[in-house]
Amino acid sequence: MRPLATLVGLGSVLLTSSAFAEEAKKGMPQLDFHNPLTISQVVWLAIIFFALYLLLAKWGLPRVAEVLDKRAATIAADLDAARGAKSAADAAVAELTEATRTAQATARNQVATAVEAAKGNLIAQAAAFDARLHTQLVEAERRISAARAASVGALRQVAIDATADVVTRLTGTAPSPQSVDTAVGAALAARAS
Repeated sequence: MRPLATLVGLGSVLLTSSAFAEEAKKGMPQLDFHNPLTISQVVWLAIIFFALYLLLAKWGLPRVAEVLDKRAATIAADLDAARGAKSAADAAVAELTEATRTAQATARNQVATAVEAAKGNLIAQAAAFDARLHTQLVEAERRISAARAASVGALRQVAIDATADVVTRLTGTAPSPQSVDTAVGAALAARAS
């Protein structure tokens, strides 16, 4: 029984393969233009393609073009606005830079003026202080001279009294005040030179 089933299976395979070989010689059934079904499929394909083309050309693509044009116009307007804002910002930066330079120059001038005024005030104060010191120095020198004269006068009197006492003790006789005054004056004059 088994060989019989094998023979039947082999026979069916041979029949099927011969049918396939015949079909392969004909070509692909989708491209068999002798078949009326294939021709109608190609015609409907052309009609649908043409309808889609008209639909896209008249309705879909103009909308896409309109959106693209609006987008291009919006981008162009934004770029123009950005260029305008940039030029305004550049002008503001230039104005700010110029204002800063002007303010710095004004500040430098004011500082220089203040320094010169302070120097002038210091010079005037120094001159007033020098004048006051000179006045005080002259007054001090006058007082010193007066004190020196008073001390020299007192010293002369002390020297005359001491000389008279020493001469009296040594000699036992009092000298004349005139001679003691002359001797002390000569000694002081010799010492001053």
